[in-house]
Amino acid sequence: MHKLDRTDTRLLLALTEDPRSSIVALAEKLGLSRNTVQARLSAIDSTDVLASFERRINPAAIGYPLTAFISVHLEQHKLGAIVEELKTIPEIIQAHGLSGQSDLLIRVVATDADDLFRVSSLILACDGVERAETSLAMGELIPFRATPLLERTQRA
Repeated sequence: MHKLDRTDTRLLLALTEDPRSSIVALAEKLGLSRNTVQARLSAIDSTDVLASFERRINPAAIGYPLTAFISVHLEQHKLGAIVEELKTIPEIIQAHGLSGQSDLLIRVVATDADDLFRVSSLILACDGVERAETSLAMGELIPFRATPLLERTQRA
């Protein structure tokens, strides 16, 4: 993981304010040289600091207005094979391994309730999946955000 310094966090904050900013515009805004901004963005981009552009695409805009979270209980020794099979299901947009009662938390999107049933059935059909519990997302109350963390880092 790339260790961010104060200048890096300032640069990332500026990008969160205007993600389409050019390198020249960022340099002017931050009082840095164009070369400094370019070098730092290249360094940041070559690490796992920035998530993919896909994160900014709203699934509802491409026909998937329904979001659900599926907690999955599975046979632990089959985790790798299950994850590989889950990767083949396009409606799975995110999955996390968990500690606690569930083994996986899967975020899925669907066109409607029937489509969600179909996606859930695909997950349950994976060899090694024991059971799953589905919860519908009623609304996103706090969207994904990193700005407060960047601001805290700047103050520290």
